[in-house]
Amino acid sequence: MNSTTVKQAPELSVSQWFNTKNDLSLANLRSRVVLIEAFQMLCPGCVTHALPQAQSVHDMFPHDKVTVLGLHTVFEHHAAMTPVSLEAFLHEYRITFPVAVDEPGESTMPRTMAAYAMQGTPTLLIIDQQGRLRAQYFGQVPDLRLGFDIAMLLAEHAASASD
Repeated sequence: MNSTTVKQAPELSVSQWFNTKNDLSLANLRSRVVLIEAFQMLCPGCVTHALPQAQSVHDMFPHDKVTVLGLHTVFEHHAAMTPVSLEAFLHEYRITFPVAVDEPGESTMPRTMAAYAMQGTPTLLIIDQQGRLRAQYFGQVPDLRLGFDIAMLLAEHAASASD
């Protein structure tokens, strides 16, 4: 995978959730592979590739094994990317997985984005069943690469459970 050091994934700092009745946390999602797609509504790569890919993963994998989360992380164009705009965007683009709004930070960098030292959007985070960050990709991730990463984590977990 794309991560050189395996470390515990920082918890998400969230100001609001969409597409879920309950607030979610990485701690509560242990035992599942968690895929987090960090995006902005005005990011062309997010709209054309990253979000459709995340929606496909959400639709394809069993939700008790793989959880997909969106993270709307606004570090520019703040006035245009309000929660009201995001709600309309999610409806228009048929995004059905839970989406968090990254909490604003001290500077222009949102808190979760800073905690993961993201370079921009789209950024894809893959967290294993023990809550460890196993991969972090900036930019477009090929479907085959993502499918391989998820399958490896599911197989790794199955092998350790049978030991």
